[in-house]
Amino acid sequence: MPTYTVSQVTSEIKELLESNPFLADLWIEGEVSNLSIASSGHAYFNLKDQHAVLQAVMFRNRRGIEVLTNGTSVAAHGRVSFYEPRGTLNISVDVVAPQGLGELALELERLKQKLATEGLFDPARKRPLPAFPQVIGVVTSPTGAVFHDIQNVLARRYPLAKLVLSPAVVQGDRAKESIAEALQRLDEEGGCDVIIVARGGGSLEDLWAFNEEVVARAIYACRTPVVSGVGHETDETIADYVADVRAPTPSAAAELTTPDIRDLKSTTAHLAGMLGRALSIRLQQERGGVDRARRQLEAGLPDIGTLRRRIDDQSRIAATAVAHLSRQRRLEVDGLYQRLRGLDPRATLSRGFAIVELLSSNQALTSVSQAKPGDALGITVSDGTVPAVVGLPTQALDDPAPVSRKRERKAKSAPASATLL
Repeated sequence: MPTYTVSQVTSEIKELLESNPFLADLWIEGEVSNLSIASSGHAYFNLKDQHAVLQAVMFRNRRGIEVLTNGTSVAAHGRVSFYEPRGTLNISVDVVAPQGLGELALELERLKQKLATEGLFDPARKRPLPAFPQVIGVVTSPTGAVFHDIQNVLARRYPLAKLVLSPAVVQGDRAKESIAEALQRLDEEGGCDVIIVARGGGSLEDLWAFNEEVVARAIYACRTPVVSGVGHETDETIADYVADVRAPTPSAAAELTTPDIRDLKSTTAHLAGMLGRALSIRLQQERGGVDRARRQLEAGLPDIGTLRRRIDDQSRIAATAVAHLSRQRRLEVDGLYQRLRGLDPRATLSRGFAIVELLSSNQALTSVSQAKPGDALGITVSDGTVPAVVGLPTQALDDPAPVSRKRERKAKSAPASATLL
């Protein structure tokens, strides 16, 4: 026969107990005894009746832990667990309520505990409502007074918003699915800025659809902020805990989702007045700044009158300098003119001199060797030119007889004479 270790046996027992669905979701009624609260805040106690005892443990912050006192009859929800190190069976309790509550109240406490553990009530995930919603969705009965009340509130407070109704059954067997589907339609197709889930007051049974898990998860899944306005101010539902904002009544839900147009008008007028005063003050400040800038510019501008006087003075000085320079240049030009006149050949001619030129080349004669007998000459005097021809030397004219070659050569070397024509 095979043998097993203690750990193998306890592990098998734990698996058998904790895999049993009946033992995983139990409501147990019994009397509390041997209660001990550890420093960690966990509670250890027994649940007993006339015939049996169960050990129980309840961790701190679980719902209803404050109800536990020795001798108190309670209804506890939990599951069976097996603690292997000690080989003991325990009830792990998550909700405790005083005995005598109805079945619905006990179920409500259990579901609250479950959803709270999953984080559906976490305040950190709740979203703020839009300040100025343009489209407001409403999930409620189309035939009840709730939708009419919401319409009246919005018409009075904020007629700028568009109201979209997603009709739903809010009581009865089909209510939970109808509410969840209406929420989903608005969230996906309504184009809403905020959604109101609303119903009038009633008993716990009448409002039970808003305590259903499917409705809670539909609200949690909405991407649009949700306001719960279910029942009267004293009524509480799981929908209130999951919604982003809880309103005590449907009409209050309509008020919470919208601003009051009268307040907006008053605020707008106040802001307009503040803006006007601020603009007036700013205008005065800017005008003062412009004046200061103008004065600074004027102070930095040059003195036009002084500049004009300086320009006039400089003009007079320049005119005097130009006149003086002009006289000096005129004197210099006159001196050069006189010098040029002294070099002018015509001035020399007026003193009795003449210029003799060879007409054939217009070359002035500077030597008798340049002219030959018979050359045509032009003799220029002060009042004109006299034509002449180079003649024979004067000795040849006095002795007409033939001469020897020796005298002929001498005659060639003698100066020629000019004959006027």
